[in-house]
Amino acid sequence: MEFGLARPILVFDSGIGGLSVLSEIRQLLPSNDFYYLFDNARLPYGELTEQVLVDGCVELVVSAATKINAALVVIACNTASTLVLPVLRSKLTIPVVGVVPAIKPAASHTLSGHIGLLATPATVKRSYTHELVTKFASDCQVHMFGSSELVMMAEQKMAGVPVDMEKLTGILAPIQATQVDVLVLGCTHFPMLAYELSQILGPGIKLLDSGFAIASRVQHVLEGLGEHQHPAPNSMKAWYTTPSLTLGLIQSLTDYGFSEIAPFTH
Repeated sequence: MEFGLARPILVFDSGIGGLSVLSEIRQLLPSNDFYYLFDNARLPYGELTEQVLVDGCVELVVSAATKINAALVVIACNTASTLVLPVLRSKLTIPVVGVVPAIKPAASHTLSGHIGLLATPATVKRSYTHELVTKFASDCQVHMFGSSELVMMAEQKMAGVPVDMEKLTGILAPIQATQVDVLVLGCTHFPMLAYELSQILGPGIKLLDSGFAIASRVQHVLEGLGEHQHPAPNSMKAWYTTPSLTLGLIQSLTDYGFSEIAPFTH
């Protein structure tokens, strides 16, 4: 493939959580073009029924990937990844990379034998998640904690609203009541709160997320496709599904590096 013709990468999430994954991908692929599509009209995904989630995601992602002639799609949402990957892969001819909670590395990092998984209520309930635990952490005690509130806290932080540390302390209290020494951030929104989580949980609990692993996978797949980075400066465009965004969120997305922020049109 000639330089300058590398196709863009589409990163999809329910909100701003996928930016934690996009940051890692940009570290490895600094000159690729990215489109970031977030379905904030239906946030939080952890509260949706499975069929509504699948139908909406598939329609949006297929439409966007086709529109931009994407090289690859990243589903940067744990809740969606547990459900939509097989359907998307059947409808697209390009690779689709999903997010997997970092259960496997957590099992090798723990000294106490107690692992925590902090995710959305939907991810905590999915059989897919329990299969990961059985496969990679059967000799560990895995404590699961589901919270949609943290998703909205991360969204508000990105929009410029300070995190309510007292409220966050209350949400995290059940984790501190266990012997957990490794906490898997099983929602891509949660690394956005890593500083606040560490402040409350302290140095005795190591936080793990899947960002770097997903970025490495994306790099590997693109190399296999022969999609080369091009020498021109990369462009980053963000699409959302609500009629408008708050000024705080627009400012944060601009600061992040997006040159275009617009509502998604099919």
